[in-house]
Amino acid sequence: MKKLLTLFIAAASLLGTAGAAESSQKEMGNYKIAWQITEGLKAPESAYFDEASGFLFLSQIGEGGGKGKDGDGWISKLTVAGEMIQNKWITGLNAPKGLRSHAGTLWVSDIDQIVAIDIEAGKISKRVPIKGAQFLNDLATGPDGAVYVSDMVASVIYRHRNGKTEVFASGPEIEHPNGLLVHDGKLIIGGWGRDLQDDFSTPTLGRLQAIHLKNKLHSVITRKPTGNLDGVEIDGKGGYIVTDWRAGKVFRISRRGKAKVIMEFPQGAADHAYLVDRKWLILPEMLENKLTAFELK
Repeated sequence: MKKLLTLFIAAASLLGTAGAAESSQKEMGNYKIAWQITEGLKAPESAYFDEASGFLFLSQIGEGGGKGKDGDGWISKLTVAGEMIQNKWITGLNAPKGLRSHAGTLWVSDIDQIVAIDIEAGKISKRVPIKGAQFLNDLATGPDGAVYVSDMVASVIYRHRNGKTEVFASGPEIEHPNGLLVHDGKLIIGGWGRDLQDDFSTPTLGRLQAIHLKNKLHSVITRKPTGNLDGVEIDGKGGYIVTDWRAGKVFRISRRGKAKVIMEFPQGAADHAYLVDRKWLILPEMLENKLTAFELK
């Protein structure tokens, strides 16, 4: 693990202040770039579009690495068009990763706690320590306000609901979960793989899975090992768009579990947002210090 965390620090070296996005007609393979931001980013991890407020939020780990309790992580606030409204909108975080909102609150995972942010006020409203957490990663919210957060190292998923935190799922069968998404009554899980090593490699790749929120019935969407899965979003066609952090791949996974690589990047393709109406993939490239909106039309 220390090797990868050192890589986070070394790679997040781009300095500068936040600026407006660069509009571009460049293409990535068959996909046009709508806009791109490279200035002022340091290890961007998760992009999330909050439909209620109309803003895009971006978590940035900063220079201290994914497990560094150094207080230099922050959340950025942007327009959907890629204009940086405020780069350091919320500061005082350590290594913020997954983002998701519910009822005007933006929740973020931060190593061993989840943090509630009042979107309208632009202030942290609550911090919830997760006892025993080792490496909290992605986060999802349910329609009832429940917050689900993955502990990738411990292979545990916690649920925080009505002021109480409990283990929702755990064990090797959930394959060191990273990406989470609540969809259609289920928690969709992007598995990183089995037997996690110190450098975050896995001898067996992870699969896309699902756990029913009511009865906790577990099922596998991609039956074959798929990747070190990170971001998970619906594609608007009954399937999912999923990233593989270590391989730098973006998959489109059908409802039947067929995975197709649609884009490839350097290592570090992180937790993306996908705007179904515009068909925009907004991808943080964590080790490249870059945020890009691609048109998947």
